[in-house]
Amino acid sequence: MSGSDLFEALGRAGADIRGVLQPDFRLADIAWFRVGGPAELMFQPADEADLATFLAALPADVPVLPIGLGSNLLIRDGGVEGVVIRLSARGFGKITVEDGHRIRVGAAVPDVRLARSAVDAGLAGLAFYRGIPGGIGGALRMNAGAYGGETKDRLIEARAVDREGNVHVLSNADFGYAYRHSSAAADLIFTEALYQAEPGESEEIRAEMNKITESREATQPVKSRTGGSTFKNPPNGKAWQLVDQAGCRGLTIGGAQVSEMHCNFLINTGEATAADLERLGETVRARVLATSGVRLDWEIKRIGTWPQGVTIPEFTES
Repeated sequence: MSGSDLFEALGRAGADIRGVLQPDFRLADIAWFRVGGPAELMFQPADEADLATFLAALPADVPVLPIGLGSNLLIRDGGVEGVVIRLSARGFGKITVEDGHRIRVGAAVPDVRLARSAVDAGLAGLAFYRGIPGGIGGALRMNAGAYGGETKDRLIEARAVDREGNVHVLSNADFGYAYRHSSAAADLIFTEALYQAEPGESEEIRAEMNKITESREATQPVKSRTGGSTFKNPPNGKAWQLVDQAGCRGLTIGGAQVSEMHCNFLINTGEATAADLERLGETVRARVLATSGVRLDWEIKRIGTWPQGVTIPEFTES
């Protein structure tokens, strides 16, 4: 089914949708890796009610995939079937400080903006978000964390819309959080989160955030086309150390390279395809398994399909 066919499948309900619908949308333009095929149909809802209307009207057999800012994401070269949903800053970018040192934030807000808004309000406990690329929606889904803090430590509750267009409010406990993982239903699209902070001195918090910024810029390839940390840290270990010990620092396949600066990052050096990047990642996993016996798990989310004739098995050498 083409993007235009999907648009027509909405029928009369399509007239009630206030957001933006774009068939055959170029996902590579918004992905941090700058690779990947198109979405059959991209939808940017106007607000939560518009999202609910759209999902309720969409035929049940049409796949739906929400994406955030495109940071921790590898979009395969064949593109994404069905509908990709991306929340807009206009509809889901509001931040409100509430009584009790709480802060309510839309799911499209970048993590760094939440950290900055908290410090401007004299609220401590959210500075760790300064070190996380991406947006709040993704942070909720994967329990994003860095520099000693995790989403689960501060989240009170979140709002979400399910595949049938029903709105839910989830408590922290409903997420079943673990390391870089939540057990929240896969069809939920998060729209808003409420965090618990604590009073703090703005200058002290800002100094903490500056240290995080300096550390990231000194140790991570933040100015390269990358997707953030590639592999999850195994229990009692560091992924980057295992990759380094396997001799993969600087390893290149096509236009994809393991970062020389931080070898848990893959880089598009300019002409990489998604296949180059995933093949490189699986080659790294194979070499780490061979040298240490550890099966590294991907932290980057890989989505979409491969072009006809392309397959990349797990733990494959190039």
